[in-house]
Amino acid sequence: MGLYQEFIDRGLIAQCTNEEAVKDLLDNQKTVFYIGFDPTADSLHIGHFIQMKIMAHMQMAGHTPIALFGGGTGMIGDPSGKSDMRKMLTKETIAHNIECFKKQMAKFIDTSDQKAYFVNNGDWLLSLNYIDFLREVGVHFSVNKMLTAECYKSRMENGLTFLEFNYMLMQGYDFYRLFKDYHCVLEMGGDDQWSNILGGVQLVRRKEGKEVYGLTFNLLLNSEGKKMGKTEKGAVWLDPEKTPPYEFFQYWRNIDDADVIKCMKMLTFLPLSEIEKYAALQGSEINQAKEVLAYELTKLIHGEEEAEKALAAARTVFAAGSVTEDMPTTELSAEDFTDGSISVVDLLVKSRLAPSKGEARRLIQQGGITVNGEKILEIDKKIEAALFAGKDVLVKKGKKSFHRFICL
Repeated sequence: MGLYQEFIDRGLIAQCTNEEAVKDLLDNQKTVFYIGFDPTADSLHIGHFIQMKIMAHMQMAGHTPIALFGGGTGMIGDPSGKSDMRKMLTKETIAHNIECFKKQMAKFIDTSDQKAYFVNNGDWLLSLNYIDFLREVGVHFSVNKMLTAECYKSRMENGLTFLEFNYMLMQGYDFYRLFKDYHCVLEMGGDDQWSNILGGVQLVRRKEGKEVYGLTFNLLLNSEGKKMGKTEKGAVWLDPEKTPPYEFFQYWRNIDDADVIKCMKMLTFLPLSEIEKYAALQGSEINQAKEVLAYELTKLIHGEEEAEKALAAARTVFAAGSVTEDMPTTELSAEDFTDGSISVVDLLVKSRLAPSKGEARRLIQQGGITVNGEKILEIDKKIEAALFAGKDVLVKKGKKSFHRFICL
């Protein structure tokens, strides 16, 4: 099976500028390609991981990846998929975030002996003369056509700043520079980048008279069409300090049954033949597939040792409701108690099992909270400090979310 067909069978490919040519690039050529990453945070998240997995897959097939970090575009902010303008970041913050990205990406991408490149578009964008840029690049972009792009159309009602309007030109210029400097002929990205990718393909064609190509991948959506990788605490991060390995494991262990096989195909390197065996499971047997998915992803991101610990902790908790040191933990101090007690509502908010006190009260009203196995029925229920003396307190939300509290 060729690489292009495998990407199709894994449910990855969304759109392509020239299917026949791109299939040939992937299956028969040694291709230099790139994927861009704007450093909007100090960690990559699970949505980025699809792109990294694709880069690793391509590299294993003999292609040369370029991970392009947005030291320049990060100063502007991509309007794609956003209802409001992104928060503007400082150069120092962007530089720090890029270094964090590089460390995380180095686990999956081999940059030795020019097998791959980590490149910063700030190297050319930050020193551009604006008038020269408009004459060299802006002249090739039609405002009328740009306004038909989904990334701009969706923002017209809420307001699109001129700052963001420049983003497509900058990303197009990235492709042009990578084509000139690295002989890069293929840009890949999430399907929300389709319009931006087309801009780059057309710019290279108009300036150089050469054909380059674009390929987008499906976003990670659940069966209801909503983006996956979000929890009550925010994004599912790859940094263990932001999303600990046990929480990372639990996210995938608890996804809906309808999403398991899709995530296996899109996110893991498990052979498709093996995944088909899990697809045949029915009823409660699907939990086996969820456990495999959670283990494989945790092993990829955090290593085998952390995956084993998360698996053992999860099995212990689900089997007996026991407390383990590897589960999410919050340390309480004397300042957290008022008159020798703390409310269950405060425990839920502190642990982020609930994003707000209002949501915490709703969970209690619905009977979804237990403390050390006792169902909480009173909204204003308080837990005495004595209960924490020398032992752990286990709070459970629903059937699958556990949190451990200890008192210093």
